[in-house]
Amino acid sequence: MNRRISLSVFALSLLLFSCGEKDELSEKKQLLSEKKEELQALKAEVSELEAEIAVLDPSFNAQVREAQLVSTLPVELETFRHFVEVAGDVQSEKNVLLGAEMMGTVEDIAAEEGQQVRKGELLVRINADIIRNNISEVQTQLDLATAVFERQKNLWDQKIGTEVQFLKAKADMEALQNRLNSLKAQLAQAQQVAPFSGTIEEVMVREGETVSPGTPLVRLVSLEDMYIRADVSEAYIGQFSEGDNVEIYFPSLDKNYQTSITAVGQVINPDNRTFTIEARLPEDKKLLKPNLLAVLKVKDFEQEGGIVIPTHLIQRDRKGEYVYVVAEKDGVPVVEKKHIETGMSYNNETLVRSGLEATDVLVNEGFREVSEGVNVKVVNKTVAAN
Repeated sequence: MNRRISLSVFALSLLLFSCGEKDELSEKKQLLSEKKEELQALKAEVSELEAEIAVLDPSFNAQVREAQLVSTLPVELETFRHFVEVAGDVQSEKNVLLGAEMMGTVEDIAAEEGQQVRKGELLVRINADIIRNNISEVQTQLDLATAVFERQKNLWDQKIGTEVQFLKAKADMEALQNRLNSLKAQLAQAQQVAPFSGTIEEVMVREGETVSPGTPLVRLVSLEDMYIRADVSEAYIGQFSEGDNVEIYFPSLDKNYQTSITAVGQVINPDNRTFTIEARLPEDKKLLKPNLLAVLKVKDFEQEGGIVIPTHLIQRDRKGEYVYVVAEKDGVPVVEKKHIETGMSYNNETLVRSGLEATDVLVNEGFREVSEGVNVKVVNKTVAAN
């Protein structure tokens, strides 16, 4: 009994100790977060005080601090392009599942998986002996009816006999001809032929198997007319048009294709709130296959003559986003902080709406080690000419 009590007390103590450790860890994390915030605020206050002192005493920077080594990046006007990347896959306009058109027993399978076939080539034949017998019987009846009609017509042309006899002979012959055509059409349904040239992807029946109308027989695929199909968020309605350039990347192949949009969907899918776009692919029978994953990169925004800067140079304080620039003051390079208004970002570059001029020079390497008012020494790397 005492042993059980001791174990219970030990377990309870261990639980309390564990909870105590967790509480202590949480307190330390909270304290660390608060200290970091205080440090950032203190750094900002120091920078402001140093800038104010430098205004009152221009010699302050030279006396107190050494010049910080930095590299610079000139601000230039260039064309900014933003792209939307969406996932899609390869589709084929000739990727069909061929099914049986009549009931019967599979008599012959002339196609094998992976086989190349031409348009009109026999793939699967269903036993149709009953239809053939019916055709033979009707053909015999039609021959007799045709002979009767011809004789009756000769008599009628000579004004012998009645019109009713002539019309009946004609009707009997035509009825048998229609029945024969119907039986021949049924016989044609017993033979499944290739509707286009392509490759047998899959054979789904065996010889001797009984099939009914609609039973899948073979899947036939052609790589001649392939395209990319992708679903795009409804947020981009109106951004894309037929003929727009698009870059297609296949991750599994590590290959890129340049093509254009061939169709833009006009209906929103209520399940995922997207519409479709399609892009034509060049023929590449060796690599591109139906259902192959693709990534489409489509341009949805472009601005010429914009100020574009590296995204990583943008920092944030209580007033908003800013960058550091280098300005001349009393012949000495000094860091200035400029608050900016940014636009879209893409590929590690950001479009600046306002706050910078094309004559500004950004602090590049070393931008995190400087503050406003700091003297700097610009050391830009140069590439030796070959």
